Amino acid sequence: QVQLVESGGGLVQAGGSLNLSCVASGEFFSSHIMAWFRRAPGKEREFVATISRGGGITDYSDSVKGRFTVSRDNAKNTVHLQMDSLKPEDTAVYYCAAGLRGGNRLDGRTYDDWGQGIQVIVSS
Repeated sequence: QVQLVESGGGLVQAGGSLNLSCVASGEFFSSHIMAWFRRAPGKEREFVATISRGGGITDYSDSVKGRFTVSRDNAKNTVHLQMDSLKPEDTAVYYCAAGLRGGNRLDGRTYDDWGQGIQVIVSS
């Protein structure tokens, strides 16, 4: 089990950038696949991005592909989500997630541990 704490959220104008960070405490961070999900007001949680244990494989939702970049630093137990060209529709609470099991990396049920979430607001 890992404990996850997100940071870096806030208010930004459309077209701007934010870099979210998620620091994990606990053992074997490098054994976990990591992901970012988000929940917009009145909507269900949706997949944003995922990164493999070694960082060599990434996947993105179609809505953020080309604008967001996920990365990880296993030496620092940290995963990042660089968000560029932000749009008002990116406004949501963003959650970091960690999973030890295999499975569909785009599915939230694959992940066992979740952060508390951090708010991102993009103004038009």
